[in-house]
Amino acid sequence: MQAMRNDTKDAALSAVPEKPITPPQVQKRSSSWTHLVAGAAGGMATALLTSPLDVLRTRLQSDFYRSQLKSTQALQHSRPSVARSFILHFSETFEILFSIHRVEGWRSLFRGLGPSLTGVVPATAIKFYAYGNCKRLYPDLLGIDKDATSVHALSAASAGVVTGTATNPIWLVKTRLQLDKSHVNSDGSIRPPQYRNSLDCVKQVLQQEGIKGLYRGLMASYLGVIETTLHLAAYERIKVMVARHNERKGKAQSSEATQALFLSSAAGVSKLLAVLIAYPHEVIRTRLRQAPMADGRQKYTGVIQCLRLMVKEEGLVSLYGGLTAHMIRTVPSAAITLGTYELVLKLLSGHPSS
Repeated sequence: MQAMRNDTKDAALSAVPEKPITPPQVQKRSSSWTHLVAGAAGGMATALLTSPLDVLRTRLQSDFYRSQLKSTQALQHSRPSVARSFILHFSETFEILFSIHRVEGWRSLFRGLGPSLTGVVPATAIKFYAYGNCKRLYPDLLGIDKDATSVHALSAASAGVVTGTATNPIWLVKTRLQLDKSHVNSDGSIRPPQYRNSLDCVKQVLQQEGIKGLYRGLMASYLGVIETTLHLAAYERIKVMVARHNERKGKAQSSEATQALFLSSAAGVSKLLAVLIAYPHEVIRTRLRQAPMADGRQKYTGVIQCLRLMVKEEGLVSLYGGLTAHMIRTVPSAAITLGTYELVLKLLSGHPSS
């Protein structure tokens, strides 16, 4: 009888290990929204710290400033070589940055910050929510290792498509506001900026261009998925390679500061490589989002048409307009965004992203 009671007690104790199933389930649920919060935090920090460079980049990508450079070259009666074009591009980057503050005031360096924050915060939140959860789903669906490059690439591509579709209207408004400024008419009178604020911009776009107007540049945004995929896949590959190297060498886990520095550096390097490969889509997207010309017509009507017209009128160098400003902004932005994302994710979930 005593033996039977002991067997019963052992059986009851053996059933206890099933109880710890709850924590992983809670962790799985919490990790879904932690990606959302961590992504939003990274986007907010990036938008605030890099707003002046974002304004500069957008203006350099537009044809208004390209036409100014073209006029300067015409006065010089010469067509500059490729090397000279890049030197001019580098110098004009800083000339425009300083002139914005001098001519339009320091507030102009933060034009479009409202739409930028409205766009960056949800965009990064959506992107990393989709990316983080896709990284968990795809290994099971495809039956491959969670650290496989294909998992990271597919997750990044999926996140890029979802984010681009959801936030395109916000980026269009931001672009229009950053390019908007007063102009001097031929009769000497001054025409004020076209848009008073974000809501006025949305109202005018809907009245003049319809719902489709809010999604101008969407196809170019989809092309941007290439950059997102290259960036995040390279970033994850660097993380995995270093982690496995440390594991083989039997190195102890590095300090929090060292890990943060490494992750930020990996984010910056991977973004640099991705930008150099996929940058032209940024310029095409900006051109497609520009406001209509004075007669109401759109100069750029599609990705291919925009690409051909730019090369015809301005040469191949135009596809890299604003590259200096973009690099100055994007590389540290990637480090800020991913660094903040990883830090907040770790604080919320108790471990780094997987």
